[in-house]
Amino acid sequence: MNFRAGSAREEPRIDLIPFIDVLLVILIFLILTTTYSRFTELQLTLPVADTQQMRERPRELTVAVAADGRYAVNKSPLEGRGVGELAQALQAAAPAGGDSVLIISADAMAPHQAVITVMEAARRVGLAQVTFATQSSAAQGR
Repeated sequence: MNFRAGSAREEPRIDLIPFIDVLLVILIFLILTTTYSRFTELQLTLPVADTQQMRERPRELTVAVAADGRYAVNKSPLEGRGVGELAQALQAAAPAGGDSVLIISADAMAPHQAVITVMEAARRVGLAQVTFATQSSAAQGR
């Protein structure tokens, strides 16, 4: 038997390994249970941009898309809503052929498919320069 009168006692230690393991488990739990914002829940109001005043250009071709999906090429309404009818109207109205600039003026509430139809018709006709018209943010506040 080892009886010592003045034996030194061991100092207590804090072991950090189990503490780190518990924190890692809590971190993994929080990562897995966190809910993220969904992009489908965003409220968007388009289109608005600060633009310069519009000026007349001889090579411009304007296609207006109404909120219900109707089209007008250079302020002339179209009867059909298909890609073929729109391509024929663009071909007839293009002042400089393939060098014309197509400006799509779509209503903010126009269906996405209607704008894609205009872009597909422009591709069929060979119009490579396509831009979108917007209203200035000052005009929207009126």
